[in-house]
Amino acid sequence: MAPPSKLAVAISSVQRLAKEEKSYHVELEQQAARIAKLQAAESTDENADFQLRQERQALEETKKVLPSVQERLKGAVAQLKEQLEANRADCPAADVARADELLKSIA
Repeated sequence: MAPPSKLAVAISSVQRLAKEEKSYHVELEQQAARIAKLQAAESTDENADFQLRQERQALEETKKVLPSVQERLKGAVAQLKEQLEANRADCPAADVARADELLKSIA
């Protein structure tokens, strides 16, 4: 089996990073919902305060990770564009079509 082309590797990288970014956005929404639920409960339980602090900390950590994922995604997209321009004629048509479709979906 032949090793994957550089274009195929770039495509996979962009797909993985786009999926990772999407999962962090979903995680942010879920954490915000859990925080709102804990705040609405208005429990006098000490454990509720601890849980609320933990959820807020998790939310902040997710917010801190997101910019680095976005930067890595931008770099991967730039690399994909570079590979596509340099190797369009040499790569299989299916890879070129996947790359074009992926770039349209991200833009």
